[in-house]
Amino acid sequence: MPSSHAAARDLEDRLHRLNDIGMALSAERDLNVLLERIVQEARRFTRADAGSLYLVHEDRLEFQVAQNDSLKSFVGGRRGQTGVPPVPLDRSSVSGYVAVTGETLNIADVYTDRRYRFEGPQQYDRISGYRTRSMLVVPMRDHEHEILGVLQLINALDPDTGKVQGFTDQDESLIQSLASQAAVAINNVRLVRDTEALFEAFVQVMATAIDERSPYTGGHIRRVAEVTMILARAVNACNQGPLAGIRFTESELDELRVAAWMHDIGKITTPEWVVDKATKLSARFDRIELLRTRYACIREATERELLQRQLDGENPDKLAAERRQRLQQLEADLEFLERANRPGEFMEDADVERLQEIAAQRYTAGGREYPRLTPDELAHLSIRKGSLTESERKIINDHAVVTIRMLEQIPFTRKLSRVSEIAGSHHEKLDGSGYPQGLRADQISLQARILALVDVFESLSAADRPYKKGMSPETVLRILEEEVQANHLDGQLLELLVNQRLFRCLEDIKERMRNQQKNTV
Repeated sequence: MPSSHAAARDLEDRLHRLNDIGMALSAERDLNVLLERIVQEARRFTRADAGSLYLVHEDRLEFQVAQNDSLKSFVGGRRGQTGVPPVPLDRSSVSGYVAVTGETLNIADVYTDRRYRFEGPQQYDRISGYRTRSMLVVPMRDHEHEILGVLQLINALDPDTGKVQGFTDQDESLIQSLASQAAVAINNVRLVRDTEALFEAFVQVMATAIDERSPYTGGHIRRVAEVTMILARAVNACNQGPLAGIRFTESELDELRVAAWMHDIGKITTPEWVVDKATKLSARFDRIELLRTRYACIREATERELLQRQLDGENPDKLAAERRQRLQQLEADLEFLERANRPGEFMEDADVERLQEIAAQRYTAGGREYPRLTPDELAHLSIRKGSLTESERKIINDHAVVTIRMLEQIPFTRKLSRVSEIAGSHHEKLDGSGYPQGLRADQISLQARILALVDVFESLSAADRPYKKGMSPETVLRILEEEVQANHLDGQLLELLVNQRLFRCLEDIKERMRNQQKNTV
């Protein structure tokens, strides 16, 4: 028998350990690791040979962790699924009884105990060859007194002889305290996990909503996010060249992943007709239809004029020749305007001059004269490259500013504090010619460079859109190389993308998304 002084010292030591364990449990964020540690620490406290832990799920107890020194058996926790079937949430089993009643069971010998006649321990012994004797089974209650699960300890061992003994009243009291701390820790981990899952769902719903505003860019954000993470992990795995010493932490990878999902969130304020502007005259509709109608009216007015002149006695043959010439010119001008309306890589000076000549011509309607092209139509049709005017391009570019502004309003955790910076820099260029802030190479993080490269890569690789044709992989890679040569994109990242043929993963992602879409229809 230990002296009262030794017993008091042992109790004081165990209380200190209980406090240390409580702090350690509250700091753990991995649920599987937490559950494993709860059983491990509870066994150390009570010198138990074995222990297990169950969590309540709906109308059953789900087996999570089991540890047994004598059988050298350790399952669950970080080791994954146990394969053990759930236990009914009723009084038929030891753990079920404790979960339902909320009582703590301290049984000296399950074979001789007359109050509780549970068959479970003896069945386990017959199957495993183990000999269960003493048991301490404690409900895990959180701060709201809700039972989250059951902690089960088996066969307390005498520290001197190693023989099985019963669990003491002190064991029972300390384990009840530990079980309460464990329940709070489990709730905290679940709360963090559920909050992260909610945030993740919100991010992806927002991204999907932005993508789906346009039938042409649907899935862009998801593809960018997936390829971004593939390239980031490739950087981590790189063991040669300038990228060999770079290793992103899990937090940095999470930060990049969230930034990739949210990089286009600013497009929520961008009008669809600008995003999808298929032709130079497109607004909420393609105004080439107005020109066609106008030219039909001009043709009709020309016909009336010539007919009136014939009625006034002018030479019919001469009028017929003039008619052919004027109508052919109208048709040619309209065909030219339709071609000019389509976006291209470059508009020649001669074409701009012809537009100005057409705009200088006038027609009469309702007794008033009008130019054949309004100043606004002339400005739009004179766009040298693409389909956007400078003001429309600024509207597009402003989405990066809006992205930064919106993300800065979100109270990100410390581990996600750079999401706004990374997401808002995906249109920056190494030479400082990008937007919205004109950052230079030393101001652009590697995460932002990865996102910028993948964003351009995915956009170039997209199928036909109203404002551009689909490109072959060779053409896409050539353009990316030109962007590197122009000091816009990171050449080391492009080299990694090409050498490891990571660009092929984009087609796999597209195929998987197509299959998922088919399955949801």
